Amino acid sequence: MSIRRIDVGPRMSQAVVHGKTVYLAGQVAADPKADVTGQTEQILGQIDKLLAQAGTDKTRILSANVWVADIKTFADMNKAWDAWVPKGNTPARATTEAKLAAPEYRVEIACIAALPD
Repeated sequence: MSIRRIDVGPRMSQAVVHGKTVYLAGQVAADPKADVTGQTEQILGQIDKLLAQAGTDKTRILSANVWVADIKTFADMNKAWDAWVPKGNTPARATTEAKLAAPEYRVEIACIAALPD
């Protein structure tokens, strides 16, 4: 099976397609000055773009991992998530509090999606 990489960098690719599965790297906000809801909205937009580049969309996300720098902001993150996630197509999801790569990042999301049949 072939492997296709999207937005390849020196350390990692933003997405990798193998077979009928798309693996997205952890996404963080392009503008980390935003609050948790704003960072989450930015990240979800990036996920939409990467999934489109791979040939799929958010209705086909199988699982998502969400990391928040402070679990007290869980509801703020969910405000953006709930507005974005397609009803009836919610993925399996885990949310964990974690120290992220830089202090300005408040949210990081990685996911795995299926390509259309």
